[in-house]
Amino acid sequence: MDVFVARQPIFKKNKKICAYELLFRDGLSNAFPQIDSDLATSKVLATSFLSIGLEEITAGVPAFVNFPQNLLVKRVPLMFSPKTLVVEVLEDVNPEREVVKVCEELSQKGFEIALDDFVYRAELKEILRTAKIIKLDFRATGDEELKETAKKLASYPVSLLAEKVETYDEFEKALAMGFSYFQGYFFSKPEIMKGREISSTQMNLLQIMAEANKEDFEFGKIEDVIRRDLAISYKLLKYVNSAYFRRINDISSIRQATVLLGERQIRRFLSLIAMSQLSSDKPDELIRCSITRAKFCEILGNLARGKVDPSELFTLGLFSLIDAITDNPMEQLIGKLPLSGSIKDALVSGKGQLSEYLRLAVGYERAEWEAVSESARTLCIPNDDLPGYFSEALAWTNAFSGF
Repeated sequence: MDVFVARQPIFKKNKKICAYELLFRDGLSNAFPQIDSDLATSKVLATSFLSIGLEEITAGVPAFVNFPQNLLVKRVPLMFSPKTLVVEVLEDVNPEREVVKVCEELSQKGFEIALDDFVYRAELKEILRTAKIIKLDFRATGDEELKETAKKLASYPVSLLAEKVETYDEFEKALAMGFSYFQGYFFSKPEIMKGREISSTQMNLLQIMAEANKEDFEFGKIEDVIRRDLAISYKLLKYVNSAYFRRINDISSIRQATVLLGERQIRRFLSLIAMSQLSSDKPDELIRCSITRAKFCEILGNLARGKVDPSELFTLGLFSLIDAITDNPMEQLIGKLPLSGSIKDALVSGKGQLSEYLRLAVGYERAEWEAVSESARTLCIPNDDLPGYFSEALAWTNAFSGF
């Protein structure tokens, strides 16, 4: 059986991604049984580091992985590199002497230790001295309690991480409280919902994205557009020579690149370049999330055997975070773009034939496994095939990231 591994982004104050926490599910049965924490962590490690490959999942940043007490005292983290793994000590770990000793050893060997769902207790003082990061549930903890905990931790050399930060208001609030790291999906929401106009540059980029995905877009003009823009030419050649294509010989000309990719992929490339320019002042994770959704939705659409258009699903995923990218309401944006009615219905109201595909993609990236199972059942997609499709989407995104 495949192991389901999703990831949740962790940001620094400047909204730059600095790590992912890996989230686990061993299959998607209807019953959703409780899974032993030792088994869960073991499968996350085996899948992420050995089967899929950590680089593919985290794109080079460290991974936070939960470690229950039994795996800590067995020193399982020492099997991995401190450059790729942050040891997250669960809240129910008993801070007995052996656990403290292991944490001290890990710290000395260069591992960063994070204490999960932290609630201050006097008996945690010893293990606190080994920790670098303290994770506090920002939604489940009141403001006064957060401030009091921060005050108690001021004498320790630790940084505070706010978990479950879901809006920009919460991000700003946590920032003002002295938090250094932020985990959650605040980046996927618009910062301002009123009073911000869409600039002409933004509108032009949106039009390029929409037009590049239309059936009647003229492929003959694409090569000229690419040739006239040095930055696009460079990014195209970098893309086609990336590890994703696994070619023996490098591609050295725009003509070779366009022939290799074909009309559909070149059109995709242009829309993704436009997206990256549109989101230049936003967290990098926002464009990665958009691209992954687009590819994942397209892959799922290919399974429908003609019942839906995979190209429409790609466009749907690509535009699914456009409100957060431009800080404007989705309804206002979509009305100005030449998108199909089915795409508009899915984006604005969450209805129509395409909407279930987007729900599945969003559910998977957030590790909302019950929602994933329900959507997969509705779309008649085998649960056990989803990890492979998601990994393919991540690999495709990584090939484009940074361009």
